[in-house]
Amino acid sequence: MSTPYARPVARVFTAAQTQEGAGFHVNRPFPTRMMMDFDPFLLLDEMGPMQVAPGDAKGAPDHPHRGFETVTYLLAGEMEHRDSQGHAGKLTPGDVQWMTAGAGVIHSEMPSQAFQQRGGVMHGFQLWVNLPRTDKMMTPRYQELPAAGIPSATSEDGKVSVRVIAGEALGTRAAIETRTPILYQHFTLQPQGALDHSVPADFNVFAYVIDGEGQFGADATPAKTHQMVVFGEAGEAGERVTVRNDSDKPLSFLLIGGKPLGEPVARYGPFVMNTESEIRQAILDFQAGRMGRIPASGTTD
Repeated sequence: MSTPYARPVARVFTAAQTQEGAGFHVNRPFPTRMMMDFDPFLLLDEMGPMQVAPGDAKGAPDHPHRGFETVTYLLAGEMEHRDSQGHAGKLTPGDVQWMTAGAGVIHSEMPSQAFQQRGGVMHGFQLWVNLPRTDKMMTPRYQELPAAGIPSATSEDGKVSVRVIAGEALGTRAAIETRTPILYQHFTLQPQGALDHSVPADFNVFAYVIDGEGQFGADATPAKTHQMVVFGEAGEAGERVTVRNDSDKPLSFLLIGGKPLGEPVARYGPFVMNTESEIRQAILDFQAGRMGRIPASGTTD
């Protein structure tokens, strides 16, 4: 049996800056002209980081989803979410919301009233995970983990720590159940820290640098804040990714990977299906109100 080797880096590029929702700033590594998708992932948005003055916080008012999952991971700030299924809740720093839109929901993601009043730093991520054909019309569901409920681990030398949102890292397994096999992990490497991490050989894998700079992959390719690092295909034995931090400041990054679905992708805004006819049906269902509506009353404060 051959010894698993560390994957090389195929590409590094900087996230594009854009506006979303009611006008909040995002850094978006994909989809852009550089990369349309990363099977099984459809989008990654870094919301901020940005300093928001009192009364100026923006969000994403009522909008539909069908055919995929949204994973919201908040690092700073405070968001409220409500939907047409009658679900409502709040995200505070460190929390994760994993929403499986399935057959369709109307969803709202807005700064909480308290954050709107006081202002502060808003920073977080939203990842879109494609659903396989067999799950695209499943009943919508939520998995919500408060910061304290997300498994974490630290290496023996204390220089590598991780929050395990999906998959397994440093001997610690996530609490989330995923429909599409993926890993989603937030690593922090202290100065002179090094990671040698096992990943499934059949996963597409990338890293996104939140803060700092480091050397990624078998060829020690450099990458820094707001850059996406695409690891090469696994081949027969590419079951490891390696990262080093030779700087004098901590390196923080997301490591995300998943098993490709290899299915046709038809997408139109918030709808992601397999065929154009399914997209047309999604639009008709939304316009006819078959995805429901969000009640106009109440807040979660």
